[in-house]
Amino acid sequence: MLFLRLTLLFSSLIVLCFVITSGVAGDIRNPVWAGKFYSAEPKKLDAQISRLCDQAVSESSLLFDQGSLKALILPHAGYLYSGRTAAHAARVLQKGMFDKVILIGPDHNVGFEGGVISAVSAYQTPLGDIPLHPDAGRLLKNKDLFQTNSVSDESEHSLEVVLPFLQHLLGQFSLVPIVLGPGRTQAVGEAISPLLDARTLLVISSDLSHYLSYAAAKKQDLSTVEAILNLDATRLDKKNSACGQYGIQILIGLARQQHWKPVLLNYSNSGDTAGQKERVVGYGAIAFFQEKDTPVLHKSAGLTDKQGQVIVQLARQTLLKSLGESPDPADEKLLAKNLQDEVFKNKRATFVTLNSHGNLRGCIGSLSARRTLVEDVRANVLHVAYRDSRFNPLQKEELNRISIEVSILTPPVTLKYTGPADLLRKLRPHIDGVILRRGIHSSTYLPQVWEQLADAEQFLSRLCLKANLPSDAWRTEKLEVQVYQVQHFNE
Repeated sequence: MLFLRLTLLFSSLIVLCFVITSGVAGDIRNPVWAGKFYSAEPKKLDAQISRLCDQAVSESSLLFDQGSLKALILPHAGYLYSGRTAAHAARVLQKGMFDKVILIGPDHNVGFEGGVISAVSAYQTPLGDIPLHPDAGRLLKNKDLFQTNSVSDESEHSLEVVLPFLQHLLGQFSLVPIVLGPGRTQAVGEAISPLLDARTLLVISSDLSHYLSYAAAKKQDLSTVEAILNLDATRLDKKNSACGQYGIQILIGLARQQHWKPVLLNYSNSGDTAGQKERVVGYGAIAFFQEKDTPVLHKSAGLTDKQGQVIVQLARQTLLKSLGESPDPADEKLLAKNLQDEVFKNKRATFVTLNSHGNLRGCIGSLSARRTLVEDVRANVLHVAYRDSRFNPLQKEELNRISIEVSILTPPVTLKYTGPADLLRKLRPHIDGVILRRGIHSSTYLPQVWEQLADAEQFLSRLCLKANLPSDAWRTEKLEVQVYQVQHFNE
């Protein structure tokens, strides 16, 4: 009996050690699937990936403008099966091309909504450690969308299997790892959108159909690929289309907003590589590039959150003084000191919005940068308080009910379009502010208005009415259209 108890204890320790060394050990997420889906030996793994990548490049003479790459869809099965397709990333990636990778893969094992992000400092593969980017911690602060989950860390393969390819092709980079469950994909997309820049690559890890016959799989997979290439997320709801469909839906939404063009790099299934043709799994590699001749999302006005609050305080103190109120002397002195920063002396166009208990109380601003940032905010906060024809002039008793928002605009850019369908396609909801003009008629909506008018057709129709044009003028006439972006700060 004693021998049996010792044997059971020893067996338990072996299991415990396996979990610790195969999941999260200390502050590192160790590889779980090395030696199973891919080689655990660094030299063999690197040689395997090199061989696959060389083969992928030699199969096609068509390479792409690497400077415009924005995102990739890559498979995550064992390299024996999907490695040939994943290796086509070599056609668009090169070392040092990106500093940060946001990698989104599906949950296969646990079951949760939203995203799971490991609370570690690095992911480890046989090719070395990949540090987590601070953006991973920033996302985790949004507890409604993101969480940690140790069970997912110890079992999920959808992120891990893609990482050695990215290490081999990119070299050093930092990682934002997201394991995604169903639900709230739009919110997750909105959360990661501000994290995308020229040095960030978005990668969606996904296989296609599972366990169909070779012919049936190929037919279904090519239909799924066609939907992705047409940026049609609705068709991904079809049963057994892709295990990473929620991540792909997020990518399609971002591609529509940012005008990314998808290009198929390779398709295969396990019947083409190492599996039987009776039950196959499909794999696709798809790259997304920034379309040419479309407005690129401008960087924000360049203010820090602290500087933004200085501008909001300036608007508040300007209102107080206009109504005969005296700001706190210490606050006034501190504001005057902060406003010496050179950034406030630059010419900027601004809008000032007043809200009362969540309802609009006024919104007036400038579309061109004619005054310094300080001068423009001071002028616009007084205009919105007393000259917005839709509202009565602001009264002193309203001050405590008023909240102030200041938006700082980028220079407007003319949006070239061929017709109403092209205009709808090129507009970026929640990103672009829009200016419509025809002769003396003009109007604008800030990007924040998309929150109330999310449908682009309704957005344009209401904007036409605001300009005293027929609601369908954007369909029937060739209007001048400009777009801009904003950085906005609230009290």
